[in-house]
Amino acid sequence: MVGGITVEVVRKTIKNLHLGVYPPHGRVRVAAPLAVSDEAVRLAVVSKLGWIKRQQAKFDAQSRQSQREMIQGESHYFLGRRYRLNVITHDKAGKVVLRTKTIMDLYVRQETTAEQRERVLQRWYREKLRELIPPLLEKWQQALGVQVTHWGIKKMKTKWGGCNVEAKRIWLNLELAKRPVQCLEYIIVHELVHLLERRHNERFTAHMEKVLPSWKSLRALLNRGPLGHEVWKY
Repeated sequence: MVGGITVEVVRKTIKNLHLGVYPPHGRVRVAAPLAVSDEAVRLAVVSKLGWIKRQQAKFDAQSRQSQREMIQGESHYFLGRRYRLNVITHDKAGKVVLRTKTIMDLYVRQETTAEQRERVLQRWYREKLRELIPPLLEKWQQALGVQVTHWGIKKMKTKWGGCNVEAKRIWLNLELAKRPVQCLEYIIVHELVHLLERRHNERFTAHMEKVLPSWKSLRALLNRGPLGHEVWKY
């Protein structure tokens, strides 16, 4: 406990101490080198208490959606645009069709549950991301002079993307389908830059500033707006 805040401390074989505040309620986590004492960790947290509390306040103030019930008239998002769900029953496999700029038709069998309907929508999100990602990857791999060996899409509960530097593999959160395409591009650039610099240090920031000067505003856009019942932060 530091200043009334519970801090999770994880010891790792790393050189520098890393402090993070995570959704949905501002959980505080410190990754500390093995040689750093508990007192040094406490002092590091104390020095950042103001920042920690500001981050926690942002989480508390951010609007959130309740768990989606997949029913008629419910709001759903695709590439930053809000759509009203229109559920249509039929006797074929489930599918999603964007009928207008505001209406999303969800075709399902009569007996489908909310979970089954959500899986239909998530499958559609995945298909759309698989169309959007390759040209963006190609563009930025060439621009940065790096190459991934594999990329994939999966649901992640605490972050928008991930990079395994040794394997040169990146993962992108399925929830990115709900955000503007510029946000997807920002995360792709972010993860590719990790192949040039593993940590979020000054060198990493310099790379981002050079290749994508608007990255901070894109990060803000990504984290703005209503969040789902599960929350992602970057």
